[in-house]
Amino acid sequence: MANATSHAPPYDAERATSYVPIPGGPPADHRRSKKIFASILFSSFLLLSLILMITINYRQGSEVNDVRVENKPSTSIQPPSRGVSQGVSEKVFRRVSGGASSFTWTNTMLSWQRTSFHFQPEKNWINGPLYYKGWYHLFYQYNPDSAVWGTIYWGHAVSSDLIHWLHLPYAMVPDQWYDINGVWTGSATFLPDGRIIMLYTGDTYDVVQVQCLAYPANLSDPLLIDWVKDPHNPVMVPPPGIGTKDFRDPTTAWLSPDGESWRITIGSKVNKTGVSLVYETKDFIKYELLDGFLHEVPGTGMWECIDFYPVSLTEGNGLDTSINGPGVKHVMKTSLDDDKNDYYAIGTYDPYKNKWTPDDPELDLGIGLRYDYGKYYASKTFYDQNKKRRILWGWIRETDAEDLDIMKGWSGVQSIPRTIVFDQKTRTNILQWPVEEVESLRSDSYEFNNVKLGPGSITPLKIHSASELDIYASFEVDKEAINEADIGYDCPTSGGAANRGVLGPFGIVVFADEALTELTPIYFYIAKGANGKAETHFCTDELRSSEASDVDKIVYGSTVPVLDGEKLTIRSLVDHSIVESFAQGGRTVITSRIYPTKAINGAARVFLFNNATGVSVTASVKIWEMNSADIRPYPLDQL
Repeated sequence: MANATSHAPPYDAERATSYVPIPGGPPADHRRSKKIFASILFSSFLLLSLILMITINYRQGSEVNDVRVENKPSTSIQPPSRGVSQGVSEKVFRRVSGGASSFTWTNTMLSWQRTSFHFQPEKNWINGPLYYKGWYHLFYQYNPDSAVWGTIYWGHAVSSDLIHWLHLPYAMVPDQWYDINGVWTGSATFLPDGRIIMLYTGDTYDVVQVQCLAYPANLSDPLLIDWVKDPHNPVMVPPPGIGTKDFRDPTTAWLSPDGESWRITIGSKVNKTGVSLVYETKDFIKYELLDGFLHEVPGTGMWECIDFYPVSLTEGNGLDTSINGPGVKHVMKTSLDDDKNDYYAIGTYDPYKNKWTPDDPELDLGIGLRYDYGKYYASKTFYDQNKKRRILWGWIRETDAEDLDIMKGWSGVQSIPRTIVFDQKTRTNILQWPVEEVESLRSDSYEFNNVKLGPGSITPLKIHSASELDIYASFEVDKEAINEADIGYDCPTSGGAANRGVLGPFGIVVFADEALTELTPIYFYIAKGANGKAETHFCTDELRSSEASDVDKIVYGSTVPVLDGEKLTIRSLVDHSIVESFAQGGRTVITSRIYPTKAINGAARVFLFNNATGVSVTASVKIWEMNSADIRPYPLDQL
C-alpha cells in the first residue's frame, strides 16, 4: 500500500524550470450463411452497429515489438461508407481526412490497444444481454469476415458474472430473404409462462427494414445455443408514411393496461422529427399499430435503438420493464443517427393515452441529457432478475483510422456493464455505475491521501503498472474561492486542460509519459453559469493523448450536478485504449478511446494536477491495478 506522504512533495509548476505544463494540443455483399451453429438469438438489444474487424491474427509479445507497420501513401480517396447505404449509422471513424497518415505504427503500439477486461471478440467487427438459468447472455452484431461493417451476424457469449466470458457459436445468421442483408438490433422479452421472445430487425434482400421473431429452440438449455426463426416472418413491415430504411430496433415488450396484450416501440422519423411508434400484440405474430406516437421531438432526426424502462423514485433497485404506477418514472432513450450520441430523459408514461411526457421539456429526448458525453452509442438496458437491477450496456467504437482497424484485425469494444438507478438526491437525472462484479478484478492497491495541490502543480503517483486500473479520486476546493469563479465554460470548446482559470482545471492524468508529451487529463472546472451561480464541469481532454495524427483528439464533457457538502469525485476504469470515467457517483459519464504511442506498457504514468490559477485543491486517491478478464471460446466438445 503506497501513501502519498512517502513520495516527494508536489512541486510548483510555475517555479520549476524543468516543468512541462499540462500541454494544449492541435486543436454488403449478399451471402448465405455457411454454418448455422445456432439459429437465432435473443437479447436485450443489439448495439446497433457494432464493430469487429478483420481476420488478422492478434499477436502480442516481445518478438514483434520492433516490427514496423508501414502505412500506405496518403490518398484523397475516401473509403466506402459503412452502413449508411442500408439506412443505418456510419460505422467508421471519418474525422481524419481520407487516406492513411504518415505516422509509423509498430505492432507493439497496436497490440497494446487491445483491452484486458472489456468484452470484445477475438477478431473482426463487433448487443444486448439477458439473464437465464445462471448465465448472462450477450448477443452482439458481428461481421465474421472483416474488421469493418459488412455482413452482420449475431455473435453470442455467456458469463456467470458479467466479467469473464465464453464465446458460443453464432446465435443467428443472415440466411433468409427477410434478413439476408443483416441480422440487426433486437430485444428479448420474458413471458409469464417462461418463454423467451426475441424481436429483431432484418434487412431484406431489397434493403427494407422489417421486424422478425425468433425464440430459443430448447428452453431447457441454459446456454440457449440454438434459435429458431418464426415461419411468419417478417411480423412487422414499415407502415404508410415511414421510410423503408427508417424502421428499426424493437424494444423489450411491456404489458398493456389490460394485462393480456404486449407493447413494443420502434424508432423512426417523419421528415426531421424523431418519433417512436408503438405496436400492440397478443401473440407476437400479429401486431396493431397504435394511433399517434409514444413521443416525438422535432429536429432530432432518425431515432435508433430506442429504450424505454421504469425507474423507482424511492428504492435503490431496478424494475421489471412492465412496472408502472405511483413512485415510478419512465426513462426514454434514443440513439440519434444524426450525431451518433445516446440521449435520455425522465418522464411520465400514460399507457391509456399511449403517451410519454418528459418532466422537463428543456431536457427533452435528443436535446438534453446524455448517457455518456464521450464515444458511446447504440446502448441497451435489460432487467437482471437475478440481482434485481437494471443494467446498461453500450458499444464503444474506435476513433482511429479505419486502416488501423484493419491492421489490428479487430474493432469495437463493449462498455463495462453499468447499473442504472434514479438519482434520489438531485431528482433530475439517473446514476450510472460499473457493476460490482468488476471489483473482483482488483489486485494491488495504492493510496495517496490528502495530497496538497497548489495552483499550477502536478504530482506523479507512483504505481507499478498504469495500463489497467480502477481509480477513485476525491477533491476538496476552497469554498471561499468559488465566488471568484470565471464566467462561462464549455468542455468541448475550452481548449482543454492547458487553459487555466481561477477554479480549474484540476483532476487526474492517465496515459502520460514521463515527459508529459502524451497525456489524457480527466478533470473538473468550476465556473459561473448564466444565472451567476457556480456550476461544475467534468471533462476529458484528448488533445495530447497521442502523437499520431490519424486518431480523434478532442475534448469531451458537460456539467455535473454537485450538491452542498459534496466532495468532487471521479472514478475511472482504465483499460488500455478505453477509459470510462464517472463523476459524482455517475451523474455524468465520459468514455474515451485513447491511442498513445509513447505512454504504453511500462512507460505509462498517472498524475494528479491542479492547473487553476486561484485555488488550492486537496486530493485523495485510491488506485487498484486490474487483472485481465477470462474471455475465451467455449470448449466445442462440451456443446
